[in-house]
Amino acid sequence: MRRLSALIAFVLLTCGPAGVRPGIAQQARLGTVSFPNSGSAEAQEPFLRGLALLHSFEFADARSAFGEAREIDPDFALAYWGEAMAWNYPLWYTQFRDEALEALAGFAPTPAERLARAPTEREGLWMAAIDALYGEGPKHTRDDRYERAMAEIHRRYPDDPEAAAFHALAILGTAHEGRDHGKYMRAGAIASEIRVSHPNHPGAAHYVIHSFDDPEHAMLGLSAARAYSRIAPDAAHAQHMTTHIFLALGMWDDVVRANERADAVSDARASRDGRPANSCGHYNEWLLYGYLMTEREDAAFTLLRECGEQAAENAGRVPSFLDMRSRYLLDTREWDGGAVELPVDVADSPRAALTDAYIRGFAAARLGDAEETRRWLGRYREFRPAVEATMAAEGMTEEAYVRRPHILELHLQGLLEEVQGNRLGAIAHFADAARIEESLPHAFGPPVIEKPSHELLGEALLGEDSPTTAAEAFAIAVARAPGRVPALRGLVRAADAAGDEELAAWGRAELRGEGAETSGDR
Repeated sequence: MRRLSALIAFVLLTCGPAGVRPGIAQQARLGTVSFPNSGSAEAQEPFLRGLALLHSFEFADARSAFGEAREIDPDFALAYWGEAMAWNYPLWYTQFRDEALEALAGFAPTPAERLARAPTEREGLWMAAIDALYGEGPKHTRDDRYERAMAEIHRRYPDDPEAAAFHALAILGTAHEGRDHGKYMRAGAIASEIRVSHPNHPGAAHYVIHSFDDPEHAMLGLSAARAYSRIAPDAAHAQHMTTHIFLALGMWDDVVRANERADAVSDARASRDGRPANSCGHYNEWLLYGYLMTEREDAAFTLLRECGEQAAENAGRVPSFLDMRSRYLLDTREWDGGAVELPVDVADSPRAALTDAYIRGFAAARLGDAEETRRWLGRYREFRPAVEATMAAEGMTEEAYVRRPHILELHLQGLLEEVQGNRLGAIAHFADAARIEESLPHAFGPPVIEKPSHELLGEALLGEDSPTTAAEAFAIAVARAPGRVPALRGLVRAADAAGDEELAAWGRAELRGEGAETSGDR
């Protein structure tokens, strides 16, 4: 009799009422997720693997896993939901709507039919929410509509960690113009609650980090950053994501270690898939910046050279190479080095051509060549309208990126004035750029404006023998990018010249790393 009772209890735990399975799994190297559903027992493992991958923004692998679940159980509503979810990159300003709708149509051709086919009321709510995400209207309107749908699911199922996690992510996805502290704090509060009740949930740690990855709030995300890489060691994005917090706090050794891990996980996956390793891309862009901030310029140049070699064979890697080259040149000041050369012609790509014109004009000015500076400023102006038109067509509204073309043109105008001997004219342009940049919300990661405007202004003011004003400009640069080495060095020079011993001592301590949070994974 006891054996029969135990068997009944096991069946109830496994299937729950009305055939609904609890959908709880410890994905050993991806974190722990839970999602009650009506799918077959055989489809649970790939479904939950896809869910864990989705929370770590491993979108391609998540789609594959959800596809496995769908093939095992063609009536599994949430497998189609998951595959469609993995076509939305909410914090990358990217959505593949046609592909998502195609995935959903595999379950049923219309929203009404999908809702009717949903086996439970709860699963119907999730299907209705994703149809709001991919419904009619502009993306921003659909993002807002989806957030409201997720808020309702979260309200009706307050103890469901998946409802809470995806609601937090949906809130972040409505910050259409860049960091909105009110929205980010709401999302961070929800994700932080999940971390308390479900400490091994990958989405909880991930969305806490995204909510707090600016200099003002980064300390609130430090414990999540230290935990996330251990929660999901097989997710390359989880390894990288920790550095959103480390970079905002100027913890450069941690930035390097985490992105090296991310790169290693990514390369291992590429090797298993028979693909070559990638020395370009997001993780390596951040890794190169970490190398530069830790004065490992040889390692940075090696990475840049490898990326350039790959970009010569793969045009898709050229934008990454251009970003890495800009950071390398601006922070090492090796203006006449071989890194200036491009592996391919970028004339047919306005965005790439704009970045190339900016860095070439900057280099020409630093080499004292007014004619070349003027020529590259002209090229920059030639490509800027096309870049701005493309951003508008793509619905790009994040202010840091929308204002970037104007700010960089002000830099080039100021550099041209400077190389022609008009220092006051240069300072005026740099000050205009700094005012615009200071009005922008903080962006995560390496500075969107590759040479921060306050840093450029501080250098010009030092050249004009205005050290006190220069120190003020450098102080703003450091506040916007804590621990950034060129800004700290400028601050020390300006403070020394102004006779401000206290400020100079603080800057030197920061350069030694004495002001940063203790480094190392705990």
